[in-house]
Amino acid sequence: MHHSRLFQANLDTWQKRGLYIFYLPKYSPHLNIAETFWRKAKYEWLKPADYLSFDGFKQKVAYIFANIGTEYKIKFKELKCQSNSA
Repeated sequence: MHHSRLFQANLDTWQKRGLYIFYLPKYSPHLNIAETFWRKAKYEWLKPADYLSFDGFKQKVAYIFANIGTEYKIKFKELKCQSNSA
């Protein structure tokens, strides 16, 4: 994390130029595409039969990876930055 005096001293300058710095929590799985992929795969795309053998599991995961964007889709909501200007 950037908490040095030099970094902190520049925050006002950057904000005046439209750059807003915010700190993320230590664990942010919703901001990690890989975490989102595995959550969707685990709870939606993989079926109980896909876990019967390790080879079958690997094949299904490879199939999902190969078909991301066509058969398997993840919709990310648009994030909007809002300033609290009065």
